[in-house]
Amino acid sequence: MPFLNRIQRWAEERPHDTAVVIAGRRLDWATLRDDAAAMVGEAKSVTTLCEANSVHFAVSFAAAVAGSRQCAVLDPAWPAALQEDIARRVEACADAAPVSPDDPLADGPPETSFLIGLTSGTTSVPKAFTRSRRSWQQSFDASIEFFGLRQDDVTLAPGPLAASLNLYALAECLYAGSEFQSLETFDVGDVHAAITHDRVTRLVLVPTMLRMLSERGMTGCVDASGVRTIICAGSKLDARTLEAARRWAPNATIYEYYGASELSFVSGTGLAAGQMAAGGTGIGRPFPGVDVRILDDGGAEVPEGAYGNICVRSGMVSNGYLWGDDGEALRSFDGWFTVGDQGYLAAGELHILGRRADMILTAGRNVYPHEVELALAAVPGVGAAVAAGMPDDLRGQRVVAGVIPSQGGITATQLRAGLENILARDKRPLQYFLLAELPVTDRGKVSRTLLRDWIDSRDPRVRALAG
Repeated sequence: MPFLNRIQRWAEERPHDTAVVIAGRRLDWATLRDDAAAMVGEAKSVTTLCEANSVHFAVSFAAAVAGSRQCAVLDPAWPAALQEDIARRVEACADAAPVSPDDPLADGPPETSFLIGLTSGTTSVPKAFTRSRRSWQQSFDASIEFFGLRQDDVTLAPGPLAASLNLYALAECLYAGSEFQSLETFDVGDVHAAITHDRVTRLVLVPTMLRMLSERGMTGCVDASGVRTIICAGSKLDARTLEAARRWAPNATIYEYYGASELSFVSGTGLAAGQMAAGGTGIGRPFPGVDVRILDDGGAEVPEGAYGNICVRSGMVSNGYLWGDDGEALRSFDGWFTVGDQGYLAAGELHILGRRADMILTAGRNVYPHEVELALAAVPGVGAAVAAGMPDDLRGQRVVAGVIPSQGGITATQLRAGLENILARDKRPLQYFLLAELPVTDRGKVSRTLLRDWIDSRDPRVRALAG
């Protein structure tokens, strides 16, 4: 793994500086190197790592990818039967490279696979893909340049290390020689305490977490003026979250980016302190070392401004699937790769419309929920919104939306009026629902499937809006 030689370097140059702090436990660079090296002899050629956030996780991960070893990181929140099924599949499918018990803590050949990545899933077996050591080294170089990661930064990624966003942040910091922090579980008070007492300068998280931290931080007078970088992924920042983050962390550059586990980084944008987003579907320009094209289903390039498959060519793309490949999830058009996300390019900026699977076909027209959600977020009085398609006998599907007011109440009439001049008539929701909370996965990502389930089951967290 490309960060192991760096761990050894930092251990020689700065042995007593802090490398990792998780759940209050601290490892310096020398201890991290020594503990991981001691564990290498016990590591198998293929490891399934299924642990809660801890410094032991960081040590185990480093040992599990030493030499030519491979590691699959499982979510400990998944059901035991699912964990066991994945472990069996990993052992049966992965290449078992020969290792020696006395292998040093060293990186394997760049072209070899080290990580078996798993798409999130709690009820069905997730797809598994593999990554080469070289792909993550190139990702490190690109993200450190793009996000401006410095050795004197203290990064806090408060989510589960089993999630790729946080696992990557850990490895990126180890590569850069920068302190990494996390928590045993996400807790707003613990994050605020770390920011206040541990000199945290950099946050890596999803927008739902950022909104909670910002709004409660302002209420509790938690000083976040020392935070200089905020990195958000998983979904686009809504106006309410961005405004709250600006007030709470006034000196931070706020980054949001588009990427996929199979593709790595694709495009992104950074909003300097005081700067607000222009709104809309834009998600910045391609990352360093990444080329982006919009291709149709036949692999032909579409005209600028026309939408199609967002396709990527870079050295950061994964090797493909170990299992679960249906031929659609990761496609290649003569070296241009796509996960099926739809979008368009305009003046060099990439615009995201959403996954083809999320697309709503209503009365013969394609509607992307992402467009609807961004339009609703711009309506006064809307704090957050999520849109989805529900079965409809007349139209095939009808567009529905759930909203959380920014303050007080809101009516369907207000929402319809607010969308009058910012969203085409055939894309506007036909039904609106008041949400007690956002429907999110256990990793903090907004779930349109969960919204549909709530509506179908008449869940008390969702109520039809009248008027």
